[in-house]
Amino acid sequence: MAPVKVFGPAMSTNVARVLVCLEEVGAEYEVVNIDFQAQEHKSPEHLVRNPFGQIPAFQDGDLLLFESRAISKYVLRKYKTDKVDLLREGNLKEAAMVDVWTEVDAHTYNPALSPIVYECLINPMMRGIPTNQKVVDESLEKLKKVLEVYEAHLSKHKYLAGDFISFADLNHFPYTFYFMGTPHAALFDSYPHVKAWWERIMARPSVQKLGASMVPPKA
Repeated sequence: MAPVKVFGPAMSTNVARVLVCLEEVGAEYEVVNIDFQAQEHKSPEHLVRNPFGQIPAFQDGDLLLFESRAISKYVLRKYKTDKVDLLREGNLKEAAMVDVWTEVDAHTYNPALSPIVYECLINPMMRGIPTNQKVVDESLEKLKKVLEVYEAHLSKHKYLAGDFISFADLNHFPYTFYFMGTPHAALFDSYPHVKAWWERIMARPSVQKLGASMVPPKA
């Protein structure tokens, strides 16, 4: 069986979300780089894969998918085993908690944390745009409030959906990984249960493998 293909650079946060799931399930895959400077993401060939001209795109035989969370869920469903069940769809309550914290990541955690990554790393180092400290400061205040909720929750549970690793936790990996390359990484020290949760995620072989190819520049 031919390996599935993931289109987009591995250092992309959305691509990394898919790749960490593929690593967790032990699936064979091929990463096909997309050159943004050459506008390959807007090429007719790529628009067939993703009509919005974004990354990642995903191919499994004649199936084409886009949107990283949808791709990741497809991967986790296709390769689910008794030992690797990151969506917990066999248990209604556990699956609901995975969904809840996946939504929290998308709509609360990530919107607070990702602007700091953009302002401290992506904009100055990849786009030549100076850091907007006002945006950073405002985002840090939002993030602190979010982390207070996470701290209280993780004081009762080892992982977000319960005492088991799930897709909800892995969703947090890409942007948090880059956040740790900013001058504000020490913020997590103020939230010991959050920090311990993050260290458990970082200890996973799948995360370590991807992290080696995603080493963030130091701001």
